[in-house]
Amino acid sequence: MSADAASTTTDYRATLNLPDTPFPMRGDLPKREPAWVQEWNDEGRYHRLRDARRGAPKFILHDGPPYANGQIHMGHAVNKILKDMITKARQLEGYDALYVPGWDCHGLPIENAIEKKYGRSLSRDEMQARSRAYATEQIAQQMSDFQRLGVLGEWDHPYKTMDFANEAGELRAFKRVIERGFVYRGLKPVYWCFDCGSSLAEFEIEYADKKSNTVDVAFKAHDPAKLAAAFGLPALDKDAFVVIWTTTAWTLPANQALNLNPELDYALVDTDRGLLILAASLVEMCMNRYALDGRVLATVKGEKLGGLEFEHPLYEVDAGFRRLSPVYLADYATADDGTGIVHSSPAYGLDDFNSCISHGLAYDDILNPVQGNGAYALDFPLFGGQHIWKAVPHIIQALRDAGRLLATETITHSYPHCWRHKTPVIYRAAAQWFVRMDEGEGVFTKDKAPKTLRQMALEAIEETGFYPENGKARLHDMIANRPDWCISRQRSWGVPIPFFLHKDTGELHPRTMEILDQAAAIVEKGGIEAWSRVTAEEILGAGDAPLYTKSTDILEVWFDSGSTFSHVLRGTHANGHHETGPEADLYLEGHDQHRGWFHSSLLIACALEGRAPYKGLLTHGFTVDSQGRKMSKSLGNGIEPQEVNKKLGAEIIRLWVAASDYSGDIAGDDKILARVVDAYRRIRNTLRFLLANTSDFDIAKDAVPLAELLEIDRYALSRAAQFQAEVLAHYKVYEFHPVVAKLQVYCSEDLGAFYLDILKDRLYTTAPGSRARRSAQTALWHITQAMLRWMAPFLSFTAEEAWKFCGNGESIFTQVYCDLGQPDEALLARWSRIREIRDAVNKEIENVRAAGQVGSSLQANVKLAVPAEDHALLASLGEDLKFVFITSAVELARGDAVAVQVAPSTAAKCERCWHWRDDVGHDPAHPGLCGRCTSNLFGAGEARSAA
Repeated sequence: MSADAASTTTDYRATLNLPDTPFPMRGDLPKREPAWVQEWNDEGRYHRLRDARRGAPKFILHDGPPYANGQIHMGHAVNKILKDMITKARQLEGYDALYVPGWDCHGLPIENAIEKKYGRSLSRDEMQARSRAYATEQIAQQMSDFQRLGVLGEWDHPYKTMDFANEAGELRAFKRVIERGFVYRGLKPVYWCFDCGSSLAEFEIEYADKKSNTVDVAFKAHDPAKLAAAFGLPALDKDAFVVIWTTTAWTLPANQALNLNPELDYALVDTDRGLLILAASLVEMCMNRYALDGRVLATVKGEKLGGLEFEHPLYEVDAGFRRLSPVYLADYATADDGTGIVHSSPAYGLDDFNSCISHGLAYDDILNPVQGNGAYALDFPLFGGQHIWKAVPHIIQALRDAGRLLATETITHSYPHCWRHKTPVIYRAAAQWFVRMDEGEGVFTKDKAPKTLRQMALEAIEETGFYPENGKARLHDMIANRPDWCISRQRSWGVPIPFFLHKDTGELHPRTMEILDQAAAIVEKGGIEAWSRVTAEEILGAGDAPLYTKSTDILEVWFDSGSTFSHVLRGTHANGHHETGPEADLYLEGHDQHRGWFHSSLLIACALEGRAPYKGLLTHGFTVDSQGRKMSKSLGNGIEPQEVNKKLGAEIIRLWVAASDYSGDIAGDDKILARVVDAYRRIRNTLRFLLANTSDFDIAKDAVPLAELLEIDRYALSRAAQFQAEVLAHYKVYEFHPVVAKLQVYCSEDLGAFYLDILKDRLYTTAPGSRARRSAQTALWHITQAMLRWMAPFLSFTAEEAWKFCGNGESIFTQVYCDLGQPDEALLARWSRIREIRDAVNKEIENVRAAGQVGSSLQANVKLAVPAEDHALLASLGEDLKFVFITSAVELARGDAVAVQVAPSTAAKCERCWHWRDDVGHDPAHPGLCGRCTSNLFGAGEARSAA
């Protein structure tokens, strides 16, 4: 066969080591992910990971239980994916990273759902049975959605607050809080929601704007002579009135006192409406508001007015209001706004209540006409049966008709609302059970805590790590300023407060602590329903039963979840620990949980054990749209995880979460997700290149010792070690978005635009088993192994998919991060400079290409003048310098600065490697090949030293 014939018939492409891998270019995630989830479930992958870490130190992220009600939304997805990424990152670090998912199952939203479906007339037993069935259904649905997101956990044995063992464990924790001296019963104003029909805790309150009618109301002096004497006047020639200002006109019918500040100056002002008592600094403002002219007759300190009595504004309208309001001195009356005088309805305000009680008002004498449904009691004078919000116009009219209204206007102000119903709440006095924050003696104290709950909680905050750090001040302020915790609720679906109260005295039964143990044992066998069915006779016996009432109150739901560290980590899921159980390394929730789960958990743990139940607290923001608006169904601006799973795949949600700075709100919409898809493709394509170019490589047989690798391969591994140190430092403090950002840059710049770009010639053109190619493959294998571990916490599906092609073991999560050694700082510095010079060369080649003088960079001949130090650096690469620049020839010279000249090659182009070389055709048998290709194909192979 002639040389010409050989040249035209040989397919030189077939002689190249072109990359090949069964790892597909397209992820096809929506179709393939469900099968992977099924596979993980079928084989019990979570438990296999536990087996792989048997005996390793534990890392415990305790799950803040989502509420078992409704489909999961993107906020749930963010929360669960963050938890999953953290436990997986710790797993790869070598920890036995446990993750037990949980659910909050009791409480009002479930009761509401049952009432909507079946009406409000259900018996307690029926409500509990239907609630349990409903929560069970909701958990099954949510669990499926969480698993679909690639979250690994103990799904076959999660914790539920309605599990009998947890309900019983909560009762035992409650007993211990009592023993430590923190529980007491008191009549106190507590937040009350008419829609809940129950008291609310501080945590369950949010603030929103509300329109209210302000009123300035006059209370007539009952003894004018005493008032004249207080102001140093001989007598009064007109009726005199103290004037109050309030935004809660509905509280006025229950007024029982007036509060003045002892240190403030109060003026007696002569007007056409009589003599008015006002804070001296507010006289002018009030006269303007009342459209009156006024002349100050006298001024005294508030302390001089203490004890004076004034008539209720409706005193002369109805006998039911014929009572006097004494003046009490109180610091909370200020001259910041209004009149400087505060009217006091002790049932409907904490300051009012404390002031009245401290001045001797008896608990039994407190007026509390507002019922749990928001209406005044039917027998209440003038306004009986009316709902308080609807009664306001009638109250204002009654005051106007009585001549006691000086001004009214409508304002919009920040007002407490129920965070479930988004409706306004009130303070309402009710006999409730409280956890005491400060000094005091509780009932049945057996083992009094050495410090107050507030002191212990504030000290525990100092021992806790916060991510981000600003969470510390937020939680500290909430604990420092919070009132006692009202823990009782008047509902059916919850853990009972198993108390028996004496019908006459209201005292607890003397055997209460034994009864708590009994109740826990009954609940452990049959759930809270079993306690509901128990009669007083069965517990107290025939003698005591008629004397006592069985409490129907339940513990509020924050006590359920707040005590889980005790009855889950120390109980149902102690994971082989002794009875103290493991301590949680981390609690992770949205930042609203500073007033929720973080808060209740801290208080209960300090009450039980004098310390926090967690070593660290991590908070994340809410999901918002691209305009920063919170995602909501009403706005229609949400992206639903179920829809994204079907369209793009859960992996895209995971990458979006990982790429977002969760310390603030997390923005997502279709455009943002489209950018995430692009980022995913770049990472996947890099991974595919790595797998394809190591598909014929066996690390056990083909590896080149690391010390003998070509210099650029050693540099690539050193750079990988440097990059891994950054990644692991971020993972250590639960940061993901810097990892995603840096990984994209690493894939595109360190690998794609530099190392892999240079490597292609060596990988494709040298002999398959040559040292030059095996050196490259050795480096690529280590980089692939390391990169799969870096990305596995967030791109779990993709990492596990790729692991099947290059791994040893069933799951990448049985592995630990690669040992890449310490980065070689000298080598990194050396190649950093080479890359800078290469960038300058590439820029000039690009200019020449743009002018149409060369096609690819291989057609370019480069003349490069550099300073002496750079010359020595580049010259040390020898003939391999041209491979670094991806040109066919480089002529190196010394100069004062980096200067690049590019000219098109005049040589011929090799048909196989596409280099332009003078020796193309040197072998008549292969006239289209250059010398290096004939050597690589038929000879000893070209020598490579650096690149």
